[in-house]
Amino acid sequence: MKPFFTGQFIKAEMLVLMLEQHGIAARYEFADPSQPDDGDLSRECHVFVPEKEYDRAWQLFYAEREDEL
Repeated sequence: MKPFFTGQFIKAEMLVLMLEQHGIAARYEFADPSQPDDGDLSRECHVFVPEKEYDRAWQLFYAEREDEL
């Protein structure tokens, strides 16, 4: 697995769901697993994608899209 995104839990969870919709088996984990899971949606998380899917995931979410111009 390769790191793909770091940010708030709410964003990480949504990103994982969106990646799964494109057939990419992503996962997230809390940046500091020692903190209690108290439902804090702004808690920092890391999202990981399979290394072989990284380029496709990057194209889906970070590449500039010409059709939006």
